[in-house]
Amino acid sequence: MTKVITISREYGAGGGTIGRAVAERLGIEFLDKAIILTTADKAQVNVESVFKLDEKVPANFSFTQSMFDFYSKPFNEKMFQAQSDVIRYFGERGKCLIVGRNSNSILREFDNTLHVFITAKPEFRCKRMMEKEMYQGVSEDKIKDLIKTVDKRRSKYCEYYTNTKFGDARNYDICLDSSRLGIEKCVDIICDLAE
Repeated sequence: MTKVITISREYGAGGGTIGRAVAERLGIEFLDKAIILTTADKAQVNVESVFKLDEKVPANFSFTQSMFDFYSKPFNEKMFQAQSDVIRYFGERGKCLIVGRNSNSILREFDNTLHVFITAKPEFRCKRMMEKEMYQGVSEDKIKDLIKTVDKRRSKYCEYYTNTKFGDARNYDICLDSSRLGIEKCVDIICDLAE
């Protein structure tokens, strides 16, 4: 059985929903926002600070700074390092599913991992988001803009910290289109591959 599953996802494609269902079915730990809480604790900073930086690149990064001097790095850099350490800790422990946060790249050298990317057609993603309670009353155009913004931010975050392209099939073991397969079929496929 696979020790660790990572799920990277386009915004609104259902990666979190799929991940939660897979973890429940396999009886393994589901880690999404828990990574943030553990990172905040490890770095001894407040949770709000880590949430603000979650999956974002530094706004004022100076390329003249040493990439190897932890103490002179911007706060974002320190948080990414702390978060990477937390993801590696959970990876070593095993029996977990981690959503997002470049976990596929951070754990690429680990054995018994399954790295998944979830994509979906824009219309499907928009419809899913509009059905969520937190987006009730938000216009379709605003939802589409939000999807583009979050995807662009995730793409920049991935490229900045890992030098890989977000969503590039070469960085994952399998890529699934939840708009074609459906959420349940994606769950079934991932569970079959993990067992």
